[in-house]
Amino acid sequence: MHRVIGALVVREMITRYGRSPGGYIWAILEPAGMVAMLAIVFSQFIHSPPLGKSFILFYATGYIPFHAYSDIAGVVSKSVSTNRSLMQFPMVTPLDAIIARFILSVLTIMVVSVLVFATLLVIVDDPVRLSLGPILVGLFSAMALGLGVGTINAFIFAFVPVWQQIWGILNRPMFIISAVFFTYESLPRQAQDLLIWNPVVHVVGKVRTGFYPIYEGNYVSLGFVLGLSAFLFLTGAWLMVNYRNEVIEVR
Repeated sequence: MHRVIGALVVREMITRYGRSPGGYIWAILEPAGMVAMLAIVFSQFIHSPPLGKSFILFYATGYIPFHAYSDIAGVVSKSVSTNRSLMQFPMVTPLDAIIARFILSVLTIMVVSVLVFATLLVIVDDPVRLSLGPILVGLFSAMALGLGVGTINAFIFAFVPVWQQIWGILNRPMFIISAVFFTYESLPRQAQDLLIWNPVVHVVGKVRTGFYPIYEGNYVSLGFVLGLSAFLFLTGAWLMVNYRNEVIEVR
């Protein structure tokens, strides 16, 4: 099994990043560019960021965990449709394709996170005090959530193709309601009561506690995030295993 997954990881790497000279560079520039754009836009309207002194660092601490969730959920969701031809071989299963895509995305996101945060900490003047534990736990939780959402969606996409468009519409507001460019505590009570059910808000808050020692993030519940992630992944994996033939044969 590990050989199959390893081969799929290499294939995904070549397919996703190796076909153009800038493939790997774009994987870094895309989130870095989004962070820079947020900092430029919001700095024109707000005198100081909600936390710290640097706009770009504050938005990076929100966007990177959101990107970790969103990127993994997106690529894992398309695992079956992209690799269906390979699944005609008995040794390749839908779950192998999901795990391979997840591994490659995790490695990419970790490299991107290190490069973006290290660069910002060097160039910005912000008295942050890093605590790697909360940062890594927050990013891991974001990626686990992406795996859970992506796995269950991969199964649904196989049988209900229109769900891909519906999910895209439903998921579009996530960027706005995931505390990327604001803090959960700054919202009115009614908004807090709604957004507390958004698991991405919790992982963003956890990551920020690793950068800003004054930020407590008392609302963060990683038990909720990891429990939901495990439920979605195990449900999707069980469906993939028990309906493997149906998933592969669907067109």
